[in-house]
Amino acid sequence: MQWWQALVVFLAGLWAGTINAVVGSGTLVTFPVLVALGYPPVTATTSNAIGLAPGTISGAIGYRRELTGQRRRVIRYAIPSAIGAVCGTALLLSLPPNTFETIVPVLVGLAVVLVIIQPRVSAWVTRRRESGSGGRSHGALVLVLIFLVGIYGGYFTAAQGVMLMAFMGMLLTDPLQRLNGIKNVLAAVVNVVAGLVYAFIAPVSWPVIGLLAVGSTVGGQLGATIGRRLPAPVLRGVIVVVGIAAIVQLVLNR
Repeated sequence: MQWWQALVVFLAGLWAGTINAVVGSGTLVTFPVLVALGYPPVTATTSNAIGLAPGTISGAIGYRRELTGQRRRVIRYAIPSAIGAVCGTALLLSLPPNTFETIVPVLVGLAVVLVIIQPRVSAWVTRRRESGSGGRSHGALVLVLIFLVGIYGGYFTAAQGVMLMAFMGMLLTDPLQRLNGIKNVLAAVVNVVAGLVYAFIAPVSWPVIGLLAVGSTVGGQLGATIGRRLPAPVLRGVIVVVGIAAIVQLVLNR
């Protein structure tokens, strides 16, 4: 790895850590960067999952005030997240590599769509709460959906935070900032569990992991402290542009 490539990977990790703490979808920055630098899609995914795990932990720590008094519930939610992550990693490692290379453009496209529609979903959730129609919490359904997002996150991490915020905002009555803190914890659980599996039995690049880990850790703190003041359309625009570029590159390279 040349020095400029290392710098690019570090900056991608920094930006991804910031985005993950605020809205999620940091993988849509780091994954295309790694593929553009010549890493196979599976190696890019596994290295990305491990490298961004410290950043998701950092972002969760940054939201510790919003998580005060939520320990028991966070633990309850973390269990299906962890089980789902194991299932997702099993899928990635058991299916042929060409299967992943075929489906990943679709997954990136799904993530981009979720990022684009997130403002509309958030506005709908806000209107629903203000009208008083969001007064019930659907505990069992929330656990099932957390498990399903865990599977997706273990297989391909992009936009799992957007998915979590979308359905938790619809089904739970907590303030959105608290839900964002819970989202960061659950994303951290998925990344850590998937990362532990990948570290031992999957193809990974440790130099990439180290650079992403440092960059995303710093970015997680930035996202938790000043990220809320960053213009959301700017963050979302960068994610969408990078995601579309990734789809084009993945399709052309097949």
